[in-house]
Amino acid sequence: MAYSPVGRGFLTGKMDPGGLSNDDFRRTLPQFTGENYDRNAVLVAALTEVAQQIGCTPAQAALAWLLARGDEVQPIPGTKRVSYLEENVAAASLTLSEPQLAALEAAVPPAEVTGTRYTAESMRATRL
Repeated sequence: MAYSPVGRGFLTGKMDPGGLSNDDFRRTLPQFTGENYDRNAVLVAALTEVAQQIGCTPAQAALAWLLARGDEVQPIPGTKRVSYLEENVAAASLTLSEPQLAALEAAVPPAEVTGTRYTAESMRATRL
């Protein structure tokens, strides 16, 4: 299961850390703080550019990329609005070509993502 497949909203291309409420959980996540946010925002901009070339939203591109990985990968996006749900569902109808998949992978190389998913304390809590 691909948990948080649009990066807690980051891969929508619409996230502004200054616009998050003070009690928003994402303010505590290392990927969304300081220089990590700035570096990761460059990757989101690259994803957004590729998504525009494909003719979809960045979130749809991320979800379609995951769906292209095979039946054993299932994204489980959360949503707060019906419009986001509709956007997410529409990603299932996208069929990405090999060049499009390659462009998405080049736009967001895993080694370039900075900051951990959770704080060290939260990571300790996730270990069973």
